[in-house]
Amino acid sequence: MHTQDFPQLASIEAIEQGFESFGYICSPKIATAVYLAFQLRKPILVEGPPGVGKTELAKTTALLLDVPLIRLQCYEGLDEAKALYEWKYGKQLLYTQILKEKLGDLLKGAQGLAESVERLHQFGDTFYSEEFLEPRPLLKAMQQERGAILLIDEVDKSDYEFESLLLEILSDYQVSIPEIGTIQAQVSPMVFLTSNNTRDISDALKRRCLHLYIPFPSVELEERIVLSRVPDIDQQLRHQLVEFVHSLRDLDLKKSPAISETIDWARSLLLLHARELDAQVIHSTLNVLLKFEDDINTAESALRDLLPRHAHG
Repeated sequence: MHTQDFPQLASIEAIEQGFESFGYICSPKIATAVYLAFQLRKPILVEGPPGVGKTELAKTTALLLDVPLIRLQCYEGLDEAKALYEWKYGKQLLYTQILKEKLGDLLKGAQGLAESVERLHQFGDTFYSEEFLEPRPLLKAMQQERGAILLIDEVDKSDYEFESLLLEILSDYQVSIPEIGTIQAQVSPMVFLTSNNTRDISDALKRRCLHLYIPFPSVELEERIVLSRVPDIDQQLRHQLVEFVHSLRDLDLKKSPAISETIDWARSLLLLHARELDAQVIHSTLNVLLKFEDDINTAESALRDLLPRHAHG
């Protein structure tokens, strides 16, 4: 990917404005990291708690550049066959049956065993051609003519062995397939790796990437995010609900409310025609913000301290 082909990433200001046009309100720090990753042609490792917009960052970049988003969801035991490529075994089996049926025609006129074997060998080579290759996300991202956004999501859920595979792929954006040879990326994809910090990422992979840590946003930034997604909500209510969400995140919860859940809550309050936060509204809608009953009980126990002074009731 080259700057002249993607003026949307030509400056930090262009990135901020472009992201905002798609409803992704980001800090200058995030825009700067994306700009540098693009200019330096390096993967970007995005870390932070769940729900701060790590995956959404990659999705919005794909929208901004109008290129495919190719996503690889990581999990324990992820291997080369699921991440890089595998062979279309069903198609190979079908062609094997055809070969059996055409064997007489294929060997007709062959002089001796050596020539027969040579003919079979020539036919057999087609079984391991690109026609029978099933590209998985890593290879698919390298095959896009205009480039792509490659999202390697939750890389911390994969094994260290998979990280070794990533290091090999991300160093030259090429892959060696024994039966075919080396396949080089037509256009190097822009790569986002995300991590929820469930385990440490290897130093080798971290060195290969630019690092971006996204914390939960400030009250001011989250208000801007809510305004961009729920523009009809009253300004005072928007401020109250964002401050309340921030207070919830200070509690000892199994899962703190994500930004997407703040947005869902704002939409819910709008549907319920709420004018301000009060105990009754919060009691009836806490399940929009919190997904565990223990967390709801914890929040309700602390509700008197969390509510604005005028809203007790």
